[in-house]
Formats: sequence, C-alpha cells, structure tokens
Amino acid sequence: MTSFDVVVVGSANLDLVATLDHLPTPGETLIALDYAEHAGGKGLNQAVACARMGARTAFVGCVGCDDAGTFLREVLEREGIDTSLLRSVDSPTGRAFINVDQRGENEIVVVSGANALVTPVELPKAAVVLLQLEIPLSTVVATLQAARARGVTTVLNPAPAQTLTAELLSLVDVAVPNENEARLLGGTEHLLSLGVRDVVTTLGERGAEVANASGVAAVAPHAVKAIDTVGAGDAFTGAMCAMLASGSSVQQASRVGAVAGALATTVHGAVPSLPKRQAVESAMGGALK
Repeated sequence: MTSFDVVVVGSANLDLVATLDHLPTPGETLIALDYAEHAGGKGLNQAVACARMGARTAFVGCVGCDDAGTFLREVLEREGIDTSLLRSVDSPTGRAFINVDQRGENEIVVVSGANALVTPVELPKAAVVLLQLEIPLSTVVATLQAARARGVTTVLNPAPAQTLTAELLSLVDVAVPNENEARLLGGTEHLLSLGVRDVVTTLGERGAEVANASGVAAVAPHAVKAIDTVGAGDAFTGAMCAMLASGSSVQQASRVGAVAGALATTVHGAVPSLPKRQAVESAMGGALK
C-alpha cells in the first residue's frame, strides 16, 4: 500500500466569490465589484496546502457527478494529490458562497452537497491524518479512531465552529482552532484536559499560540498587507501538518504555518492563495528542514 505524509479527510467545494465594497447588512442588495469561481472546501484547501509544502498527500472525500466535481478532481490531481479515495456520488458537488470586502474580511455560506456523503474508508499509511468539520461527525469520529489505532498523528481543525463530544476530542493529538472555535470548545485548558496533546490557536494577524503540558508559547506573526483572508487558516493548517509529517515539533511547524497563513492573505481566493514551499522559505529567510 502506498504511504503518504498526510491524508486529508474532508470537504471539496466550488467557491463562488463576490468582491464587494463592504459586506452587506440584512436586507441590503449590493452590486459586486468582481466575481470568480475557485476550487475550495476546507478539506481540499488543506490538502493543496500540504502538497504545495512538499508533503506526499492523499485526499478522501466526495464530489458530485457534475462539471464542478470533475473540475475539483482535476485541481487535486494537478497538485500531485492522490485521489483514489475521492468518490463521485449522486449528489451535487458542494458549494461555498463567499463575499469579500475591500479590507479582506469575508462571510461564507456553505452548501454541503456531496460532502454530506463522505463515509469512513480504510486509510492508507500516513504520518498524519487531518480532518475538519465540513463532513459528517460520524465519519470524523470513525476516522480518528482508525488513525489512533494505527498510531498515526491525528490533527483536527474544528471548523466550522460547533460543539464536539469529549469522545471525539479525546482522539485528537493536535487541535487547530481559531479563537472563536477554541472558546466554543471550552477553552485551551479544557481541550488539554480531555487528552488533546497540543492546542494550536490561530490568532489572525497576531500569529498563534501553542499550548500543551509544557505551557503556552507564542508564535510570532508574519507581517503582510492583507487583501483577502479566505484560505489563510487552511494555509496555516496544511503547512503545519506538512512540517509535522516531516518530523518538526509542533512549535516549529506552527511557525511555518503562521508564515504560510500570512502569505495566503496577499492573494485573492482560497486555492490560488495557498503558498508553495519556496515562497514560505523565502519569507523565512532559508530552507526548511
């Protein structure tokens, strides 16, 4: 069986992106300044982020038997990502409707579509298994259980934010929430008490922090001029997982993730913004180990 650095189990969406002067208020109709369609979904984004950082990556998920599904499969394959466990199902490919304003802030509505049909599969060999919450929670739990039983490092990006059971969280080695998600899950100390080994909280332009049994350590931000924050968290998580799979510590991997996340805010769109390893190395002033 082929061995991978990272196996991503998650969602794949077609992102429909409108650029606006400002985000609409309830009942307000706006004329968009621009429009684009991109590959997206937190699972797909993070798989591409891993691959662009040099990780041998496989993607597990579902797309529809439609043009959008064909497009997303082609995007993954162009990035060198294994799609042998990406199923085509009798349901529309997932969609995300995204509004982005002139400051780079965004609001997103996701239609799950085929992502709701992602079911557990026999995982290929891997150093890291990465999941998010845009697929059924039953599949997330089953995948975490299978990975844990095989001694694989489990990473969960608990997004979109929702409450999770103690059972699920106890199967997570590394949790990567943002501040809102961390609060909804009861805070860093609570997550650690449930058995999460490391909690890496992303803080946007303030960088990140890593909490574990040794304490809390800050991860410095990388200064850039942001134009679009869509995909920044996925860039962080994917780059971090790629580094974890290569043997980096969580602190080292999070530093690389913070730079990748910052670089992603300088380009419009999710997948188009995900940086390649060379760009991250250039920003960090040297080759990554």
